[in-house]
Amino acid sequence: MRVKTDGKRRRGMAVVSALLGGVLVLSACTGGGTDDSAGGDDQTSQTKVDKAAAEKASEARIEITPQDGSTNASINNSATVTVSEGTLTEVTMVSKDGTDVDGEISEDGTSWKPSGQLERSTTYRVKATAQDSEGRAAHENASFTTVSPDNSFIGTFTPDDGTTVGVGMPVSINFDKEITDRVAVQEGVDVTSSSGQEVVCHWFSSTRMDCRPDDYWEAGSTVTLDLALDGVEGAEGVFGVQQKTVGFTVGRNQVSYVDAETKQMRVTRDGETVKTIPISAGSPENKTYEGRMVISEKFVETRMNGATVGFTDDDGEGEYDIKDVPHAMRLSTSGTFIHGNYWGAKSIFGTANTSHGCIGLADTKGADDPDTPGAWFYENSMIGDVVVVQNTGDSTIAPDNGLNGWNMDWADWKAGSAL
Repeated sequence: MRVKTDGKRRRGMAVVSALLGGVLVLSACTGGGTDDSAGGDDQTSQTKVDKAAAEKASEARIEITPQDGSTNASINNSATVTVSEGTLTEVTMVSKDGTDVDGEISEDGTSWKPSGQLERSTTYRVKATAQDSEGRAAHENASFTTVSPDNSFIGTFTPDDGTTVGVGMPVSINFDKEITDRVAVQEGVDVTSSSGQEVVCHWFSSTRMDCRPDDYWEAGSTVTLDLALDGVEGAEGVFGVQQKTVGFTVGRNQVSYVDAETKQMRVTRDGETVKTIPISAGSPENKTYEGRMVISEKFVETRMNGATVGFTDDDGEGEYDIKDVPHAMRLSTSGTFIHGNYWGAKSIFGTANTSHGCIGLADTKGADDPDTPGAWFYENSMIGDVVVVQNTGDSTIAPDNGLNGWNMDWADWKAGSAL
């Protein structure tokens, strides 16, 4: 006998069947249950496969510094690759634009580092491969970005590495960003002398720090500057990137004494007078600064334009513009030089002060006569030599106007240290 089934009931049963089927499918996907017939054999098999794979994996453990995804990374100490329980077989490092970075694996095969300093604000990718004692390979990859110029600072220092300078040459560092944490930065700067002299650093501003001993450097000594500023936070979010050691040698002790009253310069070495030279200092209207000044630059010939230092006429033009001043040596940032003078009458040297504030010595046009006083003093002077100017009637030059910190007494100098 055929029984008629209600359509709604049939559709409802179909929905229930579908739902039950869905539950069964979902249950199977979870991998739960203890009935082997419900997937237990498969699970056990997979566990065995995973365990076997783990047993075959290399024991070598590679570590890349900095960690993958790092930003503001050091340009000196980043991209160090090390391995334990194995040896490195290959390391490659490339910048984002595909430029290869040279580097070397250590002799024992346990480390690698770049051969040189990295670039700032650059993304690098490192790939490393190592093998364990059984020859099984391990791999590691990392990508990082070095610190940007906006988030880093450097210090430009003088004198240059490897140079020989006079006894008055301070170590002067000019930072390209304002330093707010002077203590942290000064702790990363160490200046020492083979003479054993105490060296103290003095902050002239948030961007300049000079370092010197109480008295001039000892002749023949060597001075070492250690910059350990890499990663030092000099201001909020601004980090140092320098990590280097440089040094210079101190030459003979030469100090020259300019007397604007007698209009003579006495050149001494190790306290003994070696030459006296007639000079012409600043006129009564444009007196030369007094004080101890350090030669910071030397030019066989240079241009001197009065407009650059405030000496202008009614039309705004420079009161003088000499394009070939011979044997010029800078004594201040503001424009004080000791230099040869070919345009003045020979009779002024030793008898009259006529300059706009510089110290003039008799010389010839073209700087080609080695027998002139200007040429002799130029050839017998070096950067870092001291020129002491006296009896001009003007004020003492500011300690930060050039490399002239010797015009500050030792107590005040030490008071300007951040440490």
